[in-house]
Amino acid sequence: MTVHIIDWFRLRRLRPGALLERNYTAHRRAWLLILSGFLEPLFYLLGLGVGVGALVGQIPLGDGRSVDYAAFVAPAMLANAAMLAAITETTFNVFSKLKWQRLYDGILATPIRPIDIAMGEAAWALIRGAIYVIAFIIVMALMGLATSAWVILALPAALLIGAAFVGIGLSLSTVFRSWPDFDWVTSIVFVLFLFSGTFAPVESYPTVLQYLIYLSPLYHGIELVRGASFGLLDWTMLVHAGYLLLISAIGIGVASKRMAKRLYK
Repeated sequence: MTVHIIDWFRLRRLRPGALLERNYTAHRRAWLLILSGFLEPLFYLLGLGVGVGALVGQIPLGDGRSVDYAAFVAPAMLANAAMLAAITETTFNVFSKLKWQRLYDGILATPIRPIDIAMGEAAWALIRGAIYVIAFIIVMALMGLATSAWVILALPAALLIGAAFVGIGLSLSTVFRSWPDFDWVTSIVFVLFLFSGTFAPVESYPTVLQYLIYLSPLYHGIELVRGASFGLLDWTMLVHAGYLLLISAIGIGVASKRMAKRLYK
């Protein structure tokens, strides 16, 4: 009896891990495809951060320092890489498994539940995001854009960004009904990319737009990564981290309920 109880608790603990292992097995020969996901932010960094940066000059920071425009944009591109990894994995890929492959229908024949599916997919998206971020930090270091040793904190900061967008992406996957619905994802991501303090300080925008930007999870993520990259560690970092954790908790909670409703109907 004791052995059965121990095995039952072990099985519960490893349920999301089973889906994580399945995703790893399916992608273990496609690492080049996964790594290619960080190329888009890298090209923006090279084209706008470095190219346009030669015309812009330096950008002032909150502590009175000024940095090259490329160094200012680089942390934002890192944050965008984390967002893209989370959104791509939890929208297009999860929707395909949910709607067309019907993969989760078979998985539910095992002891795995919808909450386990959501947590397993979230974990895989975060792993994918971590690969992007580590690669991007290496590129920043090679380009001389990692101006502080605190840049190492950009990794956990980027994982918070990924967690926030994982919840959003999973929720959208359970709401959308067809592929054309994903045009909204592309549009929203592009708007966030442009208007979250990526290429210019938020203070340079009109006041009304600033208040809208403050609602963006990507803005809080960029501020968190940028603060870590430049060693600007103060109490506002806790505010940004708290906001991302809140969005993550709400998103994953909604996604779990929505996924159960879709799979059990």
